[in-house]
Amino acid sequence: MAETEKKLLKDKVALITGGSRGIGKEIVLRLASEGASVYYLSQSQGPHAEEFAAAAQQHGVFITHKQGSVADEDRVKTIVKEIVEESEGVDILINNAGITRDGLLMRMSSEDWQQVMDINLTGAFYTCRALTRSMLRRRSGSIINVSSIVGLIGNGGQTNYSASKAGLIGFSKSLAREVASRGVRVNVIAPGFIKTDMTDELPDEQREALQGQIPLGRIGEGTEIADTAVFLASDMASYITGQVIEVTGGLGM
Repeated sequence: MAETEKKLLKDKVALITGGSRGIGKEIVLRLASEGASVYYLSQSQGPHAEEFAAAAQQHGVFITHKQGSVADEDRVKTIVKEIVEESEGVDILINNAGITRDGLLMRMSSEDWQQVMDINLTGAFYTCRALTRSMLRRRSGSIINVSSIVGLIGNGGQTNYSASKAGLIGFSKSLAREVASRGVRVNVIAPGFIKTDMTDELPDEQREALQGQIPLGRIGEGTEIADTAVFLASDMASYITGQVIEVTGGLGM
């Protein structure tokens, strides 16, 4: 069997928010490796444009940047309209864009609360609302919202972030019920502690303390979140909707 026939997302089109770096970057590359063409929405093209171009050429797909903020309602509408017209439809939507503005509640500014809500939760509302009509008409689609383990168990100093990620879970479960009859699936990935530039900069003692909380004894990789996204986007998950998949090394047990 030819290699292209084995690809799980062959000829699919995906839109990923926050795809320019970190977990989003790994999702872009992983979906492309499985045959999906990818649009990624972010404020800037990011530092991996050359890597994306090489991956697109290698796998015979396109990876295209769309500039904008998920918190900008009008811009999201415009971008989704452009993408649907260019591609004749989007098969996969992954809401990965997210920010943190950490601080104790008694010291948290209203601006820090609202910015986190606007990007992490309202942004997903904007993209889903703009795209679901097209998916419903086509009677197919997979929406994956990237939440966090702190949306399930909480974390001191992150009331805004935890609330936004918990809200994303409730949003996803409700949307899953609304669109299931038309063949559109909605699921959530809840990552735990994942290796990023921030965790790389932690002192050894702090990193060891962090790992000590994780039953598997290590910090996760962005590629492990990307693998989960591929599974949920593919036909392997054709009977899965409204679920929260924890990728945490057992942290949420």
